[in-house]
Amino acid sequence: MKQTVERSSEQTGESVEVQKVNTATQEARDNINQGLLQAETGKETGPTRQTRRRYVGASNQHVRNPRKKALIWGSFAVIWIVIVWLTGRLLPAGSTLTSLMDRNLAPTWAHPFGTDWLGRDMFMRTLKGLATSIQVGLLAACGGGLIALLLGLGAASSKAADRVISWIIDLFLSVPHLVSLVMLAFVFGGGLAGVAAAIALTHWPNLARIVRAEMIQLKSAEYIRISHKLGQSRLQIAVQHMLPHLVPQLFVGVLLIFPHAILHEAAITFLGLGLSPQQPAIGIILSESMRYLSAGMWWLAFFPGLALLLVVRAFDVLGNSLKTLTGTGSSREVR
Repeated sequence: MKQTVERSSEQTGESVEVQKVNTATQEARDNINQGLLQAETGKETGPTRQTRRRYVGASNQHVRNPRKKALIWGSFAVIWIVIVWLTGRLLPAGSTLTSLMDRNLAPTWAHPFGTDWLGRDMFMRTLKGLATSIQVGLLAACGGGLIALLLGLGAASSKAADRVISWIIDLFLSVPHLVSLVMLAFVFGGGLAGVAAAIALTHWPNLARIVRAEMIQLKSAEYIRISHKLGQSRLQIAVQHMLPHLVPQLFVGVLLIFPHAILHEAAITFLGLGLSPQQPAIGIILSESMRYLSAGMWWLAFFPGLALLLVVRAFDVLGNSLKTLTGTGSSREVR
């Protein structure tokens, strides 16, 4: 009796294994038949469609590469900034002359941004004002970046210099930007150079702190220690080994200073402490237009403010795009 039960169980196990082999063989035949059918008819079956969808999804993820997206948006931002700056610089001086016959005109095809109370074309004035703002931002950002680089390199030279420079950075960060800007612009006597110098002297602390942190981290690197042992001086190490490493951080930091420099230039000019009223600037245009908003002349402030916002946003997009392309720290903000 026991032998009969054992034989029946063995036969059952063998039959299960035979059934599995048959099932696998049948699935292989079905796959071969589906492949032959697709080759003959040119139509895709269910599994082939799923495979293609997976491939298309992977390719779409490849297309959505953040570096490629950053490159595209950064290129658009550069083109927009260059067009605005060149157009404002190349406009003839007579484009912003007064015309009392065309006073207080609403936006039309002849005057897209309307005219002001003296008949001046607001589109031309806005372009010239944006070109002036970009020029001030360029001078201020480069000046602030140079100050940050020098202080960051000085902080890495010794512990005593690091303590002094850290104290100076904390001192400047404790004072609001607008208060410092008003005081420095008054000291330098205003004008384009005075405003640019005031902005440069107030927008370097955060970038200097980033440069200082990078320099301190580089000092503990192995190749820096080897350079010391090989007899290279501190100046040679800073110029040949540390400075190339800081170039991407510094370049992105300078670009991120641009929008804040432009906004602060417009702010102090709006308060009447920056450029002269005869010089076209967005801050002056907005300040003068406040007196006419109650009369319904909304275009005097709307279009210049919108144009300023678009230029500032373009610089912000360009800085963030370069941050993605260069792989600099995304959590570090420069203001």
